[in-house]
Amino acid sequence: MTAAAKIRLYVDHPLGAGQCVVLDRDQAHYLFGVMRQGPGAPVLLFNGRDGEWLAHVSQAGKRGGELTCAQQSRPLQMPPDLWLLFAPIKKARTDFIVEKAAEMGAARILPVQTEFTNAERIRQDRLQAHAVEAAEQCGGTYVPQVDDLTRLDRLLEGWDSARHILFCDEALVGAAATMAEMPRGPWAILIGPEGGFSDPERTRLRALPCAHPVSLGPRILRADTAAVAAMTLWQAHLGDWA
Repeated sequence: MTAAAKIRLYVDHPLGAGQCVVLDRDQAHYLFGVMRQGPGAPVLLFNGRDGEWLAHVSQAGKRGGELTCAQQSRPLQMPPDLWLLFAPIKKARTDFIVEKAAEMGAARILPVQTEFTNAERIRQDRLQAHAVEAAEQCGGTYVPQVDDLTRLDRLLEGWDSARHILFCDEALVGAAATMAEMPRGPWAILIGPEGGFSDPERTRLRALPCAHPVSLGPRILRADTAAVAAMTLWQAHLGDWA
């Protein structure tokens, strides 16, 4: 009897019955060097398109290897149409935001440059890798796209008004956070920087018909805490937790 698979890997490769999947060097090192797996070992694979597949190691080497897909273990589960927009902060806390957004069901993650954003650049490839790792760990079958840093004002210039914005405004601290009358459909959550939004940014956002300013309770939250709180609030009322 085959042992239950405990390792999940994201692969950029088509998946299907009998499909051979070639591992890159890093994946081979993790699977064979770190996790000490060998020929015949079961591994769960997903690629964000074909669901999750049970595969077995067919070749194992120090610098590469191959897996062969046996059967689909789970269908593709798409997240709700929710984007997370946030101003990057300190490195470890930005990593945390991306990881939690992937775990909690964001379909796309967009770091934005605001007037008071401290970080002037990000490593998009590193943040995308964190999203992959989060999906591997939480059992997700989809990995959200992590965009490169974009200026908030430029992003808002071309904004599709059909996508509502949950604008988490620290100026409303203490007000009741309510989602009762908010519409369903495409959404984005916007989390500001540690210094808050500037007055011009707040004015511009409040002028958008698709923007919905909300408070996240009686205390001003750190940006990473605010991202988790806002996603929880949205998921509970309008997402796939509701």
